[in-house]
Amino acid sequence: MKKRNLLVVLVLIVLVSLGGSESFAQTPKSEVPSKQTIVIVHGAWGGAWAFKKVEALLRQKGFEVYRPQLTGQGDRVHLARPDIGLNTHIDDVVNMILYEDLRDIILVGHSYGGMVISGVADRVPDRIKRLVYLDAMVPNDGESVQNIFGGGNDFIKRMTKGDYIVPSWVKPDQPPPHDVPQSLKTFTDPIVLKNEAARKIPATYILTVEKGKEASADDFFSQSQRAKERGWTMLQLTSDHNPQWSAPEALVDMLAGIR
Repeated sequence: MKKRNLLVVLVLIVLVSLGGSESFAQTPKSEVPSKQTIVIVHGAWGGAWAFKKVEALLRQKGFEVYRPQLTGQGDRVHLARPDIGLNTHIDDVVNMILYEDLRDIILVGHSYGGMVISGVADRVPDRIKRLVYLDAMVPNDGESVQNIFGGGNDFIKRMTKGDYIVPSWVKPDQPPPHDVPQSLKTFTDPIVLKNEAARKIPATYILTVEKGKEASADDFFSQSQRAKERGWTMLQLTSDHNPQWSAPEALVDMLAGIR
């Protein structure tokens, strides 16, 4: 019996050496899909902290998530200065993308964040897979926040105190996290959009509309119309202007469905 077992082992060794190992090597291995990366840029007066829950929910769905903090806001409020402008915020996001070496990203901009991601796309279009404007501004070359809202300038003027825009809901001695004053220059700086490659990036616009209200009544409806004219994918979310708080699960489901 021992000699017979030895003979079987020797035959198996010969078979493997003649091609068995090659057959095993050709057996396909199951590939683990790489995580999709989402970069979320917050809006005016806010901070990256506002999208903390959204990040957690997206990570549960298998996404890699980054929340860049714009200079002078959120946990970088100690760096606030009157000379911080739109380009500073664009640099914040561009540098994070470059230094983290992020590629094929879905770049999301909320509200004022639409100005920022438009500038980012103009700088590094090769790093972006898709742009997502979340109830956000859709600027043309040379426009500023003030230009876009036109008749809404009175609203901005009422909130302007010296070199900063201070909304009525921003109160002194609030415990963090909370909204903070924002440099007026971020609203008056014109954006520069010259890169043709950026215009070829697929884009999606998410218009938030409060329950029971008409879409046309939304403050950002005019921006959604701009997006529609550009042929972007159009989505509508039942929520107020801040779905990261009022409808985070629905927002995450919507973002997860964007490819």
